[in-house]
Amino acid sequence: MLGVDGVSDFDALHSGKHDDEVQLCAFDILADGGDDLRKLPLSMRKANLERLLARRSERIFVNPFERGEIGPDLFAVACRMGLEGLVSKRRDRPYRAGRSRHWIKVKNRKHPAISRVMEAFA
Repeated sequence: MLGVDGVSDFDALHSGKHDDEVQLCAFDILADGGDDLRKLPLSMRKANLERLLARRSERIFVNPFERGEIGPDLFAVACRMGLEGLVSKRRDRPYRAGRSRHWIKVKNRKHPAISRVMEAFA
């Protein structure tokens, strides 16, 4: 659910009052039919996802895959937009569940989600 500023609004999504406005942002595909795609590199999984969703509804879109070393600049923009953070993945790596040095999550420490996490541990 996107707010008027174009930023995801979890509270609006959770309320259920805007279900007709909800969008799905797909960012990876781990299986297609009976085929396990986890061993494929992310770039191939993304290509499969694009193919699968080629005739998708306008409310379903594939998250863009930014290439190169733009992480610090992209993270700064994400923070200015008030986003929770970024996930960076190596495009040449297969899927691995759990934490990995090839899958890095960087959080915006000023985002309200960080406060909720900190309160849970207090």
